[in-house]
Amino acid sequence: MPMLKYYLTALAVMSLVAFVLYGLDKAKAKAGKWRIKEVTLLGIGLLGGAVGALLGMYCFRHKTKHWYFRVVNWLGLLLQIGIGIAILYFR
Repeated sequence: MPMLKYYLTALAVMSLVAFVLYGLDKAKAKAGKWRIKEVTLLGIGLLGGAVGALLGMYCFRHKTKHWYFRVVNWLGLLLQIGIGIAILYFR
């Protein structure tokens, strides 16, 4: 079980980072300032922060019109769930 605990902790940290990045990018967009790169936002969601990225998208109403943000973040979530199931199954 410790492997699952570490995995879930990593997902929580990545999700928090993703949520904060989406909030910062929305604030920068409103202020007309230099923005966070889309590849960074997409990457953080795909590589562990899908929950935070999805929450950030909908809480801040940011990047919701871009279909590829929805697709990548939902695929990231499915991937992260799959890895969690694999950790449980192969422990």
